[in-house]
Amino acid sequence: MLSTNKLAVLAFATFVALQAPAYADDAVIAKVGTLEIHQSELDLAVANLDPQLAQLPDDQKKVAALSAAIDVKLLAADAAAEKLDQTDEFKKRMQYLTDRELHNAYFKKHVVDIVTPDEVKARYDKEVAALPKQEEVHARHILVKTEDEAKDIIKQLDAGKDFAELAKEKSTDPNKSEGGDLGYFSRGRMVKEFEDAAFALEKGTYSKTPVKTDFGFHVIKVEDKRDAPPPPFEQVQDQVRQLVMRDKYLELLNKAKASAKIEITDETLRKGYDQANKQPEPGSEPVAPAPQQ
Repeated sequence: MLSTNKLAVLAFATFVALQAPAYADDAVIAKVGTLEIHQSELDLAVANLDPQLAQLPDDQKKVAALSAAIDVKLLAADAAAEKLDQTDEFKKRMQYLTDRELHNAYFKKHVVDIVTPDEVKARYDKEVAALPKQEEVHARHILVKTEDEAKDIIKQLDAGKDFAELAKEKSTDPNKSEGGDLGYFSRGRMVKEFEDAAFALEKGTYSKTPVKTDFGFHVIKVEDKRDAPPPPFEQVQDQVRQLVMRDKYLELLNKAKASAKIEITDETLRKGYDQANKQPEPGSEPVAPAPQQ
């Protein structure tokens, strides 16, 4: 069953998809008989191209959009001549489209245009503060085929040999040229046996017994441990802005619903609508996770 937030996200996505560009110059770019095609119409045609055509280079995309706009003008004129715009079906559709565009215009005025950089940064800080701490380790490893080889490497480390140099010399892993450096990783990124051994080690120590996995036998050294850093603000600010806009949109909807009586005559639809729009208990709605890149 769709939740209130999911319904809002669907409506929000519809708005974004149907947004038209702002028109600074609405010049006439083509004529079809006595009918004119303006820059604004071409921009709309470009924005509504079929997804496959939308992948074309800009110049080809504009040509495809202009061709579509001309086709629309031609047949729209013929449709008007047949008074298809006077039918009840057409009028109902136009009313729906008018309502939808008014919804979008209201959304733009009261949500999109008023979101400030400070609001976005404050929401980012809130999301970061709510993230659970996740430990990461920075480890190196030396991978060999047999347990005896791994034990011999541990003896050499005990005697003072450099871990990175031994990795370059002995390891069968492709990263041997980097001294076996695996960088930082969190739980769930490595096979369990390797992960358990790595997270059990203290910073600056190496495994005193070989660690067996399906890949062979490992000797592991932990260079560092830390809490995983949040994604940089610059990397996720667009996604965070979407969260701010979503919340403002929900606030608008709740205010509008509070002042209007909504009656649904179909019992099944009414129950579905009521369930979908059921308000969550305070604190029961999870904080949105930081976007993964």
